[in-house]
Amino acid sequence: MTVYFIGAGPGAPDLITVRGAEILGRCQVCLYAGSLVPTQLLDRLPDGAEIVDTARMPLTEIVNRLVRAHQAGHDIARLHSGDLALYSALTEQMRHLREFDIPYELVPGVPAFAAAAAALDTELTVPGVGQSLLVTRVSTLSTDMPPGEDLATLAATGVTLALHLAAHRTEQIALELAPHYGADCPTATVAFASRDDQQIVRCPLERLPAALAEAGITKTAVIFVGRVLDADAHPGGTDSYLYSHARMTKLRSDEAAPDAAAYREDCHG
Repeated sequence: MTVYFIGAGPGAPDLITVRGAEILGRCQVCLYAGSLVPTQLLDRLPDGAEIVDTARMPLTEIVNRLVRAHQAGHDIARLHSGDLALYSALTEQMRHLREFDIPYELVPGVPAFAAAAAALDTELTVPGVGQSLLVTRVSTLSTDMPPGEDLATLAATGVTLALHLAAHRTEQIALELAPHYGADCPTATVAFASRDDQQIVRCPLERLPAALAEAGITKTAVIFVGRVLDADAHPGGTDSYLYSHARMTKLRSDEAAPDAAAYREDCHG
């Protein structure tokens, strides 16, 4: 039997992928993070499925549950919030499953930063303003950041930032980013993106600590920092090449080229 690690998406129950929803519908056992994953997703499980909330379970107990379900001959859904590729504590679970020779499959989900950008009606890569996105966090009660990945070092790149797990460290964020981005740099914070209780706070970087404190936002938020958040005010902004007349002209020229070559060959053949 197989353990399916499924990205449940950012919060709204209809933002799970079609693949994820279909797999849920055939798993007899489901382990999910009750504090983060919407319970409406559990309605997709087959009747009689065993449901285990892992919010307060240590890793060893989670792995034991997965092993027992596998030995009982069940397919297992392991639901994680957001997308599996970011801050999902996935690596150690896969390591243990390999030790027990238990097959598993990863099913990606919609990441929180993508849902947050949608809530802001914002494209995070704007030609002439910013073409890179750096997804990171700050040191918290969880594991420390590796050497060279501290916020001040990353900020030196000047690219647009998407800060996860950082809403309780706004003083540090403002202090360390201001020398690189400017105190007036736009920020946008989305808490509980895509959920009914979603909150949005926009403010300059220097106002970030006060603004989030006033809104009561201390966790489950994505903080964006960068000039792309006010792209229309940036003098370097430009339209994308994707739909430009120059590109359309080149595409038409490339499409016509084979016909022209064939015509010349017929004439001289």
